[in-house]
Amino acid sequence: MNIKDIISDLSLVNGETKRMTCPVCNTKNTFTVTNNMGSIIWNCYKASCTASGGTRTTLSADDIRKSLGSVAEETHTATFSKPDWFVRDNKKIKPFCDDWVIDPQDLGLLYDVKEHRVVFPVVHNNVMVDATGRSLGKRIPKWKRYGKSHLPYAHGCGKTAVVVEDCVSAAIVGDGGVYVGVAVLGTSLSSGHKRYLSQFSTAIIALDPDALPKTLQFARDLRQHVKTVKILYLTDDLKYRNPTDFDNLTTLGD
Repeated sequence: MNIKDIISDLSLVNGETKRMTCPVCNTKNTFTVTNNMGSIIWNCYKASCTASGGTRTTLSADDIRKSLGSVAEETHTATFSKPDWFVRDNKKIKPFCDDWVIDPQDLGLLYDVKEHRVVFPVVHNNVMVDATGRSLGKRIPKWKRYGKSHLPYAHGCGKTAVVVEDCVSAAIVGDGGVYVGVAVLGTSLSSGHKRYLSQFSTAIIALDPDALPKTLQFARDLRQHVKTVKILYLTDDLKYRNPTDFDNLTTLGD
């Protein structure tokens, strides 16, 4: 029996997580499966095991009714729609992307014609549920959240989430295909952040060097939701690609 057959037999309802013996490495209680709004995500926490993946399932009507009071309120997927003034215009955002050496096409970046901002889409279950824009001029605020989802901006793939403060850092961290860069876009972790991060086996907190109290609070909060939580003490923002910081990240992530 393959992993998908085993997971299908669990019949998980929305929001349910089960821990069990890994079907790949046979290690006891290291394999978790979670149903998050129809996304079935599984991971083995044993470092040497490759069991990790996800699939989609159909939510029952009851699941949907139950989720409307929490997840729908959190994500506002029903009320957020991409504004008409969000367009694809790589020429307008090219200087910003060149400065940070990020690929606008790979990241799906958009341009806010009205406010002259580069727009980072917030995607949940392959649907754009929110967006955050960074001013390309002197407009205040520098960063603007367009919706009310309280979900993080995320980019990358892997079992390890690297929690950062801004979208550029998240995009750079996630670009290597080893980590998922997760930008919290705020001063605290919402229930949406915690629910999103609970799918990962490890979360590494990598906030600004001057944000130690917030870093410690994030670590305390996440230890209730993620099996392994680590702190990366930075010399600079990860978006500046300091070699020492990335070497330390690699060491922590091993």
